[in-house]
Amino acid sequence: MKKRWTIRKHDADAVNKLAAEISVKPLIAALLIARGHDTAEKAIQFLNPSPEHLHEPFLLKGMREAVDRIQKAVDAKEKIMIWGDYDVDGTTGTVLLRKMLSLLGVESTFHVPNRFTEGYGINIPALEQAQLGGVTLVISVDCGIRSFEPLEWASDHGLDVIVTDHHLSDEVRGNPPAVAVVNPNQTGCGYPDKNLAGVGVAFKLAHALLRENELEHEVPQFLKIAAIGTVADVMNLTGENRAIVSLGLLDLTKTDNFGLKALMEISDCRSDMTSMHIGFRIGPRINAAGRMDVARHVVELFEATDFSKARELATLLDSRNRERQKVQQEITELALLETGSHDGRFFVVVAGDGWHQGVIGLAASRIAEKLHRPTIVLSLRDGFGHGSARSIANFHLLNALDVAEELFEQYGGHAAAAGMKIKLENIADLREKLNEYAAKTLTEQDLIPELKIDALLTSRSLTIDLVDELSGFEPFGAGNPKPIFVTRDLVLRDEPFVMKDKHLKLKLLGEDQRVFEAVWWDGVERSKGQTLKPNSRIELAYVAEANVWQGNRRLQLVVEDLRADN
Repeated sequence: MKKRWTIRKHDADAVNKLAAEISVKPLIAALLIARGHDTAEKAIQFLNPSPEHLHEPFLLKGMREAVDRIQKAVDAKEKIMIWGDYDVDGTTGTVLLRKMLSLLGVESTFHVPNRFTEGYGINIPALEQAQLGGVTLVISVDCGIRSFEPLEWASDHGLDVIVTDHHLSDEVRGNPPAVAVVNPNQTGCGYPDKNLAGVGVAFKLAHALLRENELEHEVPQFLKIAAIGTVADVMNLTGENRAIVSLGLLDLTKTDNFGLKALMEISDCRSDMTSMHIGFRIGPRINAAGRMDVARHVVELFEATDFSKARELATLLDSRNRERQKVQQEITELALLETGSHDGRFFVVVAGDGWHQGVIGLAASRIAEKLHRPTIVLSLRDGFGHGSARSIANFHLLNALDVAEELFEQYGGHAAAAGMKIKLENIADLREKLNEYAAKTLTEQDLIPELKIDALLTSRSLTIDLVDELSGFEPFGAGNPKPIFVTRDLVLRDEPFVMKDKHLKLKLLGEDQRVFEAVWWDGVERSKGQTLKPNSRIELAYVAEANVWQGNRRLQLVVEDLRADN
């Protein structure tokens, strides 16, 4: 789909002023201002994440009640169970809290539900089993904020539950009946940063408890697992999340955790570790456990006590990830075919019998990206559709689902993503309602994908030094994307080289006759409609990166989009 380019305008006076104040080049100052770091104080803080940027954990509503109840359980040697969601956020948070409790001298148990047999959230049968096994306190991670019936059962049967979550609560029913709810997004919580991941909320709980037990010096070791979960769950890497991830990435490759070592080795992350490595190599393998098999393997991996066991589990996750990629591709293709049979001008709702529930969210993301429409993909089984939804810019997904709440058996999520269960007979009505709502909410411009360009650069300014200057913006990710530049004075030197039948490598000449190498991932598909012939003049939108090969670093331009003039 053709994109509309929006090239950001910069205030030259403000840029030069900030550049002089903090001794950086004007381009760096312009990028800082564009990201909201428009004073010397803000810019310096952004460029230098530190432990001081972590907020006071007791600012979270419900934290004091949660800490007091857990401390009581610790002192009395009660049996505690951590209930973690099956995605990367929940499994890493489970590992984190179990490690914290171990430091406090408590051997906890854990439960990570099976996506296919138990579904999302807390359920009564597993709570029943936990209580029969002697558990008196359950602590959730990344779920529970809408688990009303299970928590009512727990309350009626004397089983205490503490909910830690970051998803939005039910505006009508409020919080479920828990001993404590720790969630920055709950009503009445004045916590200064609402963007914490589920593992981030677990980290704040661990921080508070370690302080209460005079073990605050142990807090930094928990940042590594918190960083992995935060990046892999695609949370905004701004504010406190930036501090968590920046600090957690430090010396990550020197970890003494057997599971993480094995996972980095099998993911080919041996000498370097950035947020991109976590997002595209580590995270997918962790998530694959919950998508394809049993997510408890992730907890077992990080808790492995010898490398051979860790390597075995890492290999298992790697094979599950490869299986996930294959199934995802198949379902995405089927779902894209299905879109042609329904009215999805504003909102795509597609369904298929027996589609793998573990990958429908990824298929929804792919379709939303390709068609630039909010999308729901449903797997039909036993009279119900189990679905996953993804949104586009300027469209609040959960608000849209609220309009059709009477059609769902259950649903939840946030602005960008959601999950649901719906009766088969309600799907057509859902499609109609969501399209009506989206038609009123979205503009024609919203339906054209926007590529935001940070700055125009001449080819003379393109050197490896540019990459080094941008390194202060790491870690990159959601909320802090890699800067995208446009250069207009380029000429295609040769025919594009096709890699693995889907990617393109381009040789481009700048105005000073220097040759630049550009790579366009999925360029074969994305270049459809463009004629790329030698000597074509190219207007290139790209990200500047370093390509490292056999110890040599050279500039590589990663194509976001291009316009060719023949």
